[in-house]
Amino acid sequence: MLRPLPQIRWYRIIPIAFITYSLAYLDRANFGFAAAGGMNEDLHISKATTSLLSSLFFLGYFFFQIPGAHYASHKSAKKLIFVSLILWGSLAAATGMVSNVPSLIVIRFMLGVVESAVMPSMLILLSQWFTKEERSRANTFLILGNPVTVLWMSVLSGYLIESLGWRWMFIIQGVPGIIWAFVWWKMIAETPREATWLSEEEKVAIEQRLQKEQESIKPVKNYGQAFRSKAVILLCVHYFLWSLGVYGFVMWLPSIIKSRQDMDIITTGWLSAVPYILAIVGMFGASYYSDKTQNRKLFIWPFLLIAAVSFVGAYAMKGEFFWLSYALLVLAGGALYAPYGPFFALLTELLPKNVVGGAIGLVNSMGALGSFVGAYLVGYLNGLTGSFYASYILLAFAVLVASLLTLVVSKPRQLG
Repeated sequence: MLRPLPQIRWYRIIPIAFITYSLAYLDRANFGFAAAGGMNEDLHISKATTSLLSSLFFLGYFFFQIPGAHYASHKSAKKLIFVSLILWGSLAAATGMVSNVPSLIVIRFMLGVVESAVMPSMLILLSQWFTKEERSRANTFLILGNPVTVLWMSVLSGYLIESLGWRWMFIIQGVPGIIWAFVWWKMIAETPREATWLSEEEKVAIEQRLQKEQESIKPVKNYGQAFRSKAVILLCVHYFLWSLGVYGFVMWLPSIIKSRQDMDIITTGWLSAVPYILAIVGMFGASYYSDKTQNRKLFIWPFLLIAAVSFVGAYAMKGEFFWLSYALLVLAGGALYAPYGPFFALLTELLPKNVVGGAIGLVNSMGALGSFVGAYLVGYLNGLTGSFYASYILLAFAVLVASLLTLVVSKPRQLG
């Protein structure tokens, strides 16, 4: 009979992971508010350059995913995240001190580089603490830092820009990352074996349960075999398209709202926050029932389909009914976020421990590339057409294809 697992894990690991990922996400999402709140005018940034700057973060993020994930998996996720926290907090604060576009280009790219290992490192760390039956919920609590951060950041950024300007917004929101690095180092335990707050019996219970799970996964010799598998290839394409939709939405939502006449930056902040309230509810619901049923795909593709239909509906409005169009964007935003927990739980259940770190890095790097393409293409289409409507069709198409790809991803026993 298997020993019960200690519930204290949820209180000692999840809050620290949540806050850490929240700080990381803060530094990538506030750029859209700065662009809408005076930065473009102060630095004489064109619409085309804004698109490049919005997407450069993800280009840096793309290139360093796999090396970071490999280090986290085979060395130490704790050390890697500690260094990343200090570096990204410093770079984020430095964004508020730039005086020209070339400096901003370098900082945006480097921000992506130093943050690139955080997501896969966190997923690897959680996989060392939580079992298959818990993993979707654990991942959701981590990724919840994404919509929760955008929720409060949307409101706070509007007030900071209004009262202090965009420069101080970056500085104030960057410094906490540096401080938190030392809290992270003190509070987090990388594995159950290192946790001083667990008894020896509790450590053994967790390790035995996780080891038993590995026995049911088909062995994979190396990264090459893992990366060539049908499941991993499909998930790479899937996450590329999904991320294109997510970050095309996230990076440009403030500008979409601000484009309405007589819309001030504070109101823009409040309205930009609403989709993330729905996202939080959807993420909790999807992760709970995904763990309960152990059917990951059922809690991925329907949400992405809803998002695609919502984007098409927003396109059909053509700006004639702002509030109805806005309601559809709220629905799209909530639906885009809901499946994250089940998706990353599915990924960790496809591959054995020796290669799962690299696979997470590969899939996440393709997501970063999709984010780069999405942020850039939405800005490009907006500048080319003079409106946001063409970009709605782009986002709808990308997310619709991602939804359909979910249905053909192989189950773990079919890997190879």
